[in-house]
Amino acid sequence: MKHKIDAIDRKILDLLQERSDWPVNELAAAVNLTPTPCWRRVQRLKELGILARQVALVDRHQVNLGVTVFVSVRTREHDVPWLEKFRAAVHGIAEIVEAHRMSGDVDYLLKVVVPDIAGYDLVYKRLIQAVPLSDVSSSFAMEELKFTTAVPLSYAA
Repeated sequence: MKHKIDAIDRKILDLLQERSDWPVNELAAAVNLTPTPCWRRVQRLKELGILARQVALVDRHQVNLGVTVFVSVRTREHDVPWLEKFRAAVHGIAEIVEAHRMSGDVDYLLKVVVPDIAGYDLVYKRLIQAVPLSDVSSSFAMEELKFTTAVPLSYAA
């Protein structure tokens, strides 16, 4: 369900996407509000589910996860029991940080972070043991040109 947000809400969200630990008085000043109305807006955005959660981002290179692998998965099975088994397998492998069901030639696209190729091989083996797949193709990222968790808010109504 879409919820209406105004320019102040968008500004609050923009700022929180860049840094989620703003003290409320600083956040309020940045959006030209006093602290209490600003805090109420943040609480409303949380209650509506627009602000889904606030997290700390870990620099993956600092924790020995310097390799990113994009994994294209094809399957011959397209029924709900298989999907649920696949979903459980994906959720059970911490190195899989994103998983998407796709349209087109590829059925699923996974983003995997690991320390090295050997680490990816272990993930691959766990995945193919958990659920039958017809084709798995892996591409190793050579360079990260852009990374953000922020979404563009210009579309928000």
